[in-house]
Amino acid sequence: MTDLYPPADEREDVRRTAAAHTAASRDVEAFVRRLPGTPGAADVAEYAALLAREELLRVERQAAADAAGLMLPSLDQS
Repeated sequence: MTDLYPPADEREDVRRTAAAHTAASRDVEAFVRRLPGTPGAADVAEYAALLAREELLRVERQAAADAAGLMLPSLDQS
C-alpha cells in the first residue's frame, strides 16, 4: 500500500523551507514599504540581494517538496 503522506521528517523539511521562503518574501515586502520615492544605487543593490535570497529559498522549498513527493506537473504552456 502506498503511503499518501510523506514521512514526518520530509514534511518538516518542506515546512522549514516554506517558512524560510515566507520570511524572505516578507523581507522584500518590508523593503518595498520603506523604499524612497527615488531609489538610489544602494536601494537597487539591496533589492537585488533580497530577490536573490528569496529565489534561492524558493528553489530549496521546491526541492524539499519534490523530495516529499509533492511534485507538480509543469505549468509551462510551450
